[in-house]
Amino acid sequence: MLRRELLARLSAGLGAALSLPLLIPGIAYILSPLRLRREQGGFETLTRLSELEVGKPRLFFIQQERRDAWVKYPREPVGSVWLIRQPKGANPPVVALSSECPHLGCAISLKDESKGFICHCHASAFDLSGKPENAAPPRPMDTLEVALGNDADPEIRVKFERFRTQSEEKIPLV
Repeated sequence: MLRRELLARLSAGLGAALSLPLLIPGIAYILSPLRLRREQGGFETLTRLSELEVGKPRLFFIQQERRDAWVKYPREPVGSVWLIRQPKGANPPVVALSSECPHLGCAISLKDESKGFICHCHASAFDLSGKPENAAPPRPMDTLEVALGNDADPEIRVKFERFRTQSEEKIPLV
């Protein structure tokens, strides 16, 4: 083996050994948006159980901080949720309904007499449990996952999701 060939092999090996520690963080940085995407979509704390009246729906707005690849956006409104406290002993004690109509995605509001919900875009009507009262909506109002704390006056946390409109099935949007 010639001296030049030996030096070339040694310098190539030394270069590979020095670049390997830099390669691992570089790959982690490139793959970080995939990891962050899995972390989004957690539970949002909205209120405490004592602040809700039994059977009276109350609207809460959801604000979330978004991340898009490496860009972090400030907290902004992304939707709203109707919370309805159920009578004592009911399971679950609180029902969360999306305020987005499953027909065309318009906002669902409370009827004047607070006996149900209505979407003014196409007169979609729902009872207080979210079941449709006419043929306009393709499915009931979308229920959302609720988590309660363990203390005497638990916090109500809701996992906010949006679902595909104009579909008979409840299909989450990614």
